[in-house]
This record gives sequence, structure tokens and C-alpha cells, in this order.
Amino acid sequence: MAGMNMFLSGNEAVAAAVRLARPQVIAAYPITPQTTVIERLAEMVEDGSLASEYLHVESEHSALSACIGASAVGARTFTASSSQGLLYMAECMHYASGGRFPIVMMNANRSVALPWNIYGDQRDSLSLLDSGWIQAYAEDAQEAFDMLIQAFAVAEHPLVLTPAMVNLDGFALTHTYELVNVPDPSDVDAFLPRFTTANRMDPEHPVSLGFTAGPQHNQAFKQLQHLAMLASGQVIREAEERFGQRFGRSYPGLVETYRCEDAERVIVTLGSVAGTVRPVVDRLRSTGERVGLLRIRYMRPFPDGELRAALAGATSVGVLEKDISFGYEGTVFTNVNSAFARSGASPRNLLNFIGGLGGKDITPTDIENLFARLAAPEGLETVTFI
Repeated sequence: MAGMNMFLSGNEAVAAAVRLARPQVIAAYPITPQTTVIERLAEMVEDGSLASEYLHVESEHSALSACIGASAVGARTFTASSSQGLLYMAECMHYASGGRFPIVMMNANRSVALPWNIYGDQRDSLSLLDSGWIQAYAEDAQEAFDMLIQAFAVAEHPLVLTPAMVNLDGFALTHTYELVNVPDPSDVDAFLPRFTTANRMDPEHPVSLGFTAGPQHNQAFKQLQHLAMLASGQVIREAEERFGQRFGRSYPGLVETYRCEDAERVIVTLGSVAGTVRPVVDRLRSTGERVGLLRIRYMRPFPDGELRAALAGATSVGVLEKDISFGYEGTVFTNVNSAFARSGASPRNLLNFIGGLGGKDITPTDIENLFARLAAPEGLETVTFI
């Protein structure tokens, strides 16, 4: 395999990937547990290993605003955030997606206040599913590295031109060290050529960007955004195939399945907790229990077709997520349930398990208990906190 293996945290893996993607503008503001990303990038710009304009801004709102301006003149741009910082960016996120500016962002998933908490759950990013950004969720540092490079290729594709957010679980992934294969820069350059787009300010070919559209035309622009997001699903698959051919690491598309072929009970989840579920599946399989795991890799575009196909034979499905839409259910569960409802072929039992809020541990014993509950769900609430 080309390149070299390096011992990196999830944050450092992201920074290494950004360096190889060669963004022309980086604007970011520090916030735990994302800060290491922008510290490493600042060091790279300072030592000359990354030729980029690094903007020191006064807030997350300013960071994304600066990226929008840079993208509007055709520059490849990157930023990073987390938790309250991501929420502070929310206004600008809609500007970025509506303007079709393919900014790439890393988000370190972290709980939002109150109570104040710096540990990881996914309420920050999942609350922004409707912002028009592609949303990917990595399980480990290698996948985070590869997703980051692929995110630029997907976001900048002419059929997509949509900003992308790569999510890493705070601390569980951002600060955990593991071996990461870092490819040669020339190979990344071949996979990810220089960004060019007609959707930019150009004195030689003037266009209007960031304009107003009234009731007669506004919806048409939103429909185009929706179609671009739908198109991104196929572009993601194509980018992963090209990536696998060049770097030897293949990915399964919008979802990953594990021992689901004949599974009766399946846990659906996203992010690093899948690494806790997988060995439990193996252990229960060794005792004859037909269980499986489905990991959602992309929440937007949502993989409804892949999810239904993978779970067609399951009688009980549990959605385990680090999120709650207060007063109803988990946001991931809402999306999964909708996918089944559209097909008219829901599993007999479909339950929602909420855990990990504010960094609360989800243990292998917890996972075993969830599979047991799926075997005998009578009397259980649809939403169960673990």
C-alpha cells in the first residue's frame, strides 16, 4: 500500500487529510474537542507544508462566513467546529448550501448545553440535518481521513455543488490514537484535482451570486438543492469506487452491514459506537443468535433504499443513537421509521434506544441487553433510554 502508516488521533487524521486536499483557504475558531484539528493545520501553514490562507477569525459564525466568501470566488475551503460552535454557524450553513458553495467542514460531535458538557453525543449535527449539507459519520480515524478527502471530491462535483460535513465522535474518536495510512501526495492530487467551478465571481464573466428570489422563483432553487443532494448519493458511491481503486481501501456506500444476511434482530447506529456493537454481534452469533449490525455512514443523503434492502429479512430492529428530539423520539429513528413506512414493509418490532448523551458510556453489556430486548419487546416503550 502506497504512503506511510502514522500513529494519529482522529483529529490529527483529519488535519493530515486536509493538508493533502490542499485547500486554498482555511478559516476556523477553536472549540473542544475540535481544536487540535485547526492547531495542526495552523502549524502546517506556518512550516510551509500546506500552502493555504489561514484566517484567524473571532467566532464560528465568522469562520463559515469567510469560507463562503472564499468559495464564492472559486477557492477550495475548509473549516471545523463542534457543539455550540456548530450551532453558532447555523445561519451561515443555509447560506452556504443555498449558494451551492462546496465547503467541507469537520465537526467533532459534542453535547450541547445546558447542562454544560464537553463530551460526545450527536445532538449538534443531527439538529442540522435540514441545513442542506451532506452529512457523513466516521467510525474510526482511517475512515475519517478517507471521508475527508472524498468529501471534497463529492461536494465539488458539478452535479452536487453542495457543502459537506464529516462528523467524528468527540473524544471517543477525535482523541483516540490508531494507525492511519497516509498516502503519497501525488496520489491524492490524482484523485482530487484542483477545484474549478463556473459558480463563482469572475470579472471576465460576471454573474450574480447570493441574490434574492421571491415567491415565484424561490421554490425552484430549493428543488434544485434537493435534486443535487439526491444526486450526491451516486457521486459518493462513484468516489468511493475510484478511491478504492487508487488506494486499496474500499467502502460500502451510504451504509455498512455486518452479518445482516440472515439476521432476525439488527441494531442500527452511526459513528464510533458501531465498534462496540460489532464484537457483541460476533459473540451472540457464536451462541446461535441471529443478530446483525447496520451502520449508517451518511445521514444526508439518507440511504432509505439501502437500509430497507439490508433489513428486509429482520423481524426486530433497534435504532441506537446519541440524540433525542425532545417530546418525540430520536432523529435517526424518525428517519429510519420513515424509510420503512414509505415501503410499507416495516419489521414487526421497531424500537428506539437513546444512549451516550453527554458522553455516557455505552458498554458491550448494554448492547447485549438491547439485543435481548429486541427478542422480547412486549411492554417496552418505543423510546428507551439506556
